[in-house]
Amino acid sequence: MIVLKATQDKLLSVLQSVSGIVERRHTLPVLANVLIRKTGHAVQLTTSDLEIQIRTTAEMDGDPGDFTTTVGARKLIDILRTMPADQTVSLESSQAKLILKGGKSKFTLQTLPAEDFPLVQEAASFGPVFSVPQKTLKTLLGQVSFAMAVHDIRYYLNGILFVAEGNRLSLVATDGHRLAFTAATLDVEVPTKQEVILPRKTVLELQRLLSDADGAIEMQFANNQAKFSFDGMEFVTKLVEGKFPDYNRVIPKGHSNNLTLGRQALLSCLQRTAILTSDKFKGVRLNLDPGSLRVASTNAEQEEAVDELDIDYGGDSIEIGFNVTYIIDVLSNMGQDMVRIDLADANSSALITIPENDNFKYVVMPMRI
Repeated sequence: MIVLKATQDKLLSVLQSVSGIVERRHTLPVLANVLIRKTGHAVQLTTSDLEIQIRTTAEMDGDPGDFTTTVGARKLIDILRTMPADQTVSLESSQAKLILKGGKSKFTLQTLPAEDFPLVQEAASFGPVFSVPQKTLKTLLGQVSFAMAVHDIRYYLNGILFVAEGNRLSLVATDGHRLAFTAATLDVEVPTKQEVILPRKTVLELQRLLSDADGAIEMQFANNQAKFSFDGMEFVTKLVEGKFPDYNRVIPKGHSNNLTLGRQALLSCLQRTAILTSDKFKGVRLNLDPGSLRVASTNAEQEEAVDELDIDYGGDSIEIGFNVTYIIDVLSNMGQDMVRIDLADANSSALITIPENDNFKYVVMPMRI
């Protein structure tokens, strides 16, 4: 039976859209596979890692009838990548194996029964559906995802907080040393406040899959799951349990010293001085005086970098230290020309924002140097 027939680029594209979560090594061998379910000419592909499940459906040629099996996702992709994009390829079933044919090439692949594939049990009830353009969510994720913790024992920091309330969607990420907040307006009012923490792996996978198109992505949250639907795909993920820190208490208000300067000029200055920081100790000193910002760094070999920017500033003279990576991260992920920095003194956290935009806030703790 010919399960499906399509051009290499179409089949590869559909496979790649679901295979990002597939681990090459897994305690359950079937989780390295993609579940293929054929109904007529509609072919549904599903992958899972027990925490996340991604499903997509595409119309493809092939024999009539229904069929279901699982086959190694990475192997299939690796083989398809070696074939020309416009070549027609087919998958045929034969005695518990799948045969991939393209041109004069033929690959016989081992399969595992579809009934062994552990589908994620979807929550019985989800909250209200709300949506934003894919492009908007991709931008929001890009503005905060770099501040997520990595393998923190406070597991609720290894992800992003999503808060949908009224007609506003807010995203927050923190690793305990810095915090990023961003928000967007929804087209519809969310009747009850929805608050969930998406795991780090889910966030990275969404960033990979979302396009810059204006097409909508629909979201629904349950107690322990979130569901996203876009571009014919359905993405279900477990949530991180736990209480996210009260981010409103962390965001400083009323810092009296503020300056607005070019984002790219500051980024370039910090990237230059970062070269002479040590790998373990990424500290730089910022000396702020009326009219100038001086940035300096040293390392264990007693080398020193000093750079200076002329700025429009008339506040207090402040010397403050930061982990330079934390500031480079935020400047690299902002698309705006100008950036505003609010400071109180050498011991208080700094607030980085976009001028005349209340939807983005980044807080970074100072460090002793």
